[in-house]
Amino acid sequence: MKGLQQSQVDSFKAEFGGDVILPQDSNYDEVRQIWNAMIDRKPGMIARCTSAEDVVKAVNFGREHELLISVRGGGHNIAGKALCDDGLMIDLSLMKQVKVDPDKRLALVEPGCTLEDVDAATQKHGLAVPMGINSTTGIAGLTLGGGFGWLSRKLGMTIDNLVSANVVTADGRQLLASQANEPELFWGLRGGGGNFGIVTQFEFKLHPVGPDVLSGLIVFPFEQAKSVISQFVNFTASAPDDLSVWMVARKAPPLPFLPESVHGKEVIVLAICYAGDPADGEKLIAPLRQFGTPVGEHVGVQPLVAWQQAFDPLLTPGSRNYWKSHNFTQLSEAAIDTAIEYAGTLPTEQCEIFIASIGCATCLPAADAMAYSARDAQYVLNVHVRWESADDDKRCIAWAREFFDKTKPFASGGAYINFLTDDESERTESAYGETYGRLRQLKKQYDPNNLFRVNQNIKPA
Repeated sequence: MKGLQQSQVDSFKAEFGGDVILPQDSNYDEVRQIWNAMIDRKPGMIARCTSAEDVVKAVNFGREHELLISVRGGGHNIAGKALCDDGLMIDLSLMKQVKVDPDKRLALVEPGCTLEDVDAATQKHGLAVPMGINSTTGIAGLTLGGGFGWLSRKLGMTIDNLVSANVVTADGRQLLASQANEPELFWGLRGGGGNFGIVTQFEFKLHPVGPDVLSGLIVFPFEQAKSVISQFVNFTASAPDDLSVWMVARKAPPLPFLPESVHGKEVIVLAICYAGDPADGEKLIAPLRQFGTPVGEHVGVQPLVAWQQAFDPLLTPGSRNYWKSHNFTQLSEAAIDTAIEYAGTLPTEQCEIFIASIGCATCLPAADAMAYSARDAQYVLNVHVRWESADDDKRCIAWAREFFDKTKPFASGGAYINFLTDDESERTESAYGETYGRLRQLKKQYDPNNLFRVNQNIKPA
C-alpha cells in the first residue's frame, strides 16, 4: 500500500458500503484468517463487500491505485489465494444470500456462501446441486475451479450445473455471463478460477436429491489394503452413477463404532453415498463388505446435509495443510502398491490419502466444452498432509512431494486446480491442457493487465 495517501483511504471508506479493515484495527487478524494456517499474509487493506456495487468500488480502487488484489470467498483454498501481502483483499464472505426457486429448480447464490449455506437452502425443497465434501468450503472457489463431490457421478461437476454468473471485470463493469450473454466469458469461468473477474452471484440448476440418502463408512484393517483397494477399483469401474464410493487411507480416529484396538492405527475406509432409493442402495453396497473383514461400519439413511458435514471434524481451520494431487484414467496395480506403501508411513495422525471415484456424468462434456478440460479423469487422488507445528513443515511437505513423484508415472494428464498448492504454479498450463491457449486469449480480452493474478494464474496472451 506504499504511496497511498490517508485521504485516499478515507475517501474510499466514505463511499464503500461495507467495512474497510486496516492493520491497526482490532479485528484485523481475525478477519484475515483463512482455513490453511500455513498461509500467513498481511493485506494492507481488507474491503468487506456487502453488494455487487461494493465489489465494483473495490476493484476500481485497487486498479486505479495499482494495488495487488486478492479475493476471498470462503477462504478455504489450499494455496491460500484469498490473502496477499500489502495489497487489497476483497472479502466476499459477508455476501451469503441464497434464493431458491423450487418450481424452476434454480438457485441464486452469493459468493460468500459455504456449501453448508447452499445445502441448507436447497434441501428445504429436496433439491441439490453437486458440490464438494466439506461443508465449510466456499462455493465460489469450488465452482470456479470445477467442483466435484458425492453427487458428481450422477449430476456432473458443479460447473456443469452453472446456468449464469454475474461478474465484475477488471475494468469495473458488471456483466451477466451465460450461454446467451458473454458466452466466451461463461466458458472461461467454468474452470478458469478467479482469472477473469469476481463473481457476485451464481445461478445453479438444481436436482431432486434427498433429503435423506444412504451413506456412511466401512472400515477395514490396513493389512487387507491390497485386497480392498483392488476390489474398490474393479467395483467402481462399473458401479451405477447414483453410487459414489471413495477410498481413504489414514490412521483411525477414535470413532465410537471402531474398536479401541484400531484407534490411531492405519486403516482403509470406503466412504459411500447413494443418491437413489436407499433400499436399492443397500443391495448395491452389499458386495463392499466382502472386500475384506471390516473392523467397523457406520452406514445408514441420514440427511444429505448431515453426510455433507461428516468430514468437517477432520478438516477444521487452524492447522497446517499441504496437498498433492493427480488425476487417473485408471488405477494400475503399481499405483495401488505405491499408495499402500506411503499409507503405511503417514507423517502425522491427521494425514490421509484419498481416491475419489468420479467418471460417469463428469465425463460427458467434451474436453473443450468449458475451461475445465480433464474430462477423462475417472479417479482423483489427493494426498492431504496435515499437522500443527511449523517445526514439522519440512518433513511433512517432503513426504507428500515424494509420494507425488512416485505416483506421477501412473497418472493421466491434467490436474484439478482447486487442489494445487501455492508452490505449483508451473502445473497451471498442464492442468488446463488443450484449453490453455484459448484461456490466455480470454484473459487478454477481459484482464489484459492481469489485475486478478493472485490465483492459479493464466497470463494474458
